[in-house]
Amino acid sequence: MKVFVIGLCLTLCTLAVAGHPDKRMASDTSKAFVIGKIDKIHSRILGEDRTLNIYLPEGYKQTDSVRYPVIFLLDGSADEDFIHIAGLVQFCSFPWVNQLPKSILVGIANVDRRRDFTFPSSAPGDKSANPTAGHSEAFIKFLESELVPYVETRYKVNNSRTLIGESLGGLLATEILLKNTNLFNRYIIVSPSLWWNNGSILTLESAVYAPSFSHPTDIYIGVGKEGVTPTTPPRVMEVDANLLADKLGASHNKAINLRFDYLPEENHGTIMHQAVLNAFRMLGKK
Repeated sequence: MKVFVIGLCLTLCTLAVAGHPDKRMASDTSKAFVIGKIDKIHSRILGEDRTLNIYLPEGYKQTDSVRYPVIFLLDGSADEDFIHIAGLVQFCSFPWVNQLPKSILVGIANVDRRRDFTFPSSAPGDKSANPTAGHSEAFIKFLESELVPYVETRYKVNNSRTLIGESLGGLLATEILLKNTNLFNRYIIVSPSLWWNNGSILTLESAVYAPSFSHPTDIYIGVGKEGVTPTTPPRVMEVDANLLADKLGASHNKAINLRFDYLPEENHGTIMHQAVLNAFRMLGKK
């Protein structure tokens, strides 16, 4: 386990006077600004090591009896979505904001997102543009059999599990929702790439669509003004997201808390931060 840090931008200028360094350098009191931890986990299922970026809430103590909700973030590398989503998790749990309980954030750093987040596709364009794609089944097994148990035994978590995914990560979150619904009880699905394999996921049968579905599940689907996909035939991401929301809401099942959010001021590149903030507010504090 390592400490995950952002170096503070408090760099002292080195001034040379007659060839001598500035004496202020000797009294430099700057410190690292710590926002979390880095864990490494070896996956036998994937046959590789995976990096986890972990944000722990203020006051977290391994010896306490307090247990916290856990949020799993796809695209959770430090240079992807981990840092700004960690900021939202902290901000929304401030007492004066009170939109989210204090929570643990687990950012799953990528190795090959196109491999991990997509199921096999028969669409020629999908295959040619993404030669390693089509192995989401193994990644879902990794989440279920290795990652979730690791987090539950290593950290003080309760039974609230959220999954956040955007773009291809949103596609994977949708696949898990439809195929392995009980793995999480809250889904934040942002700009999902439902166009994959000519939109076949929208025709998938799922227990979550049935009126008898009884597992309490919160679902947020957010989409921006994204336009036509570069696929043959082309699809409109806003339409696909609406179709998914319509199917999920058709049964009027009280076990499902569904929120659909259209953000016309956002596009595929800008939507993530605002959508997650909206999701925390719209799904409620649980």
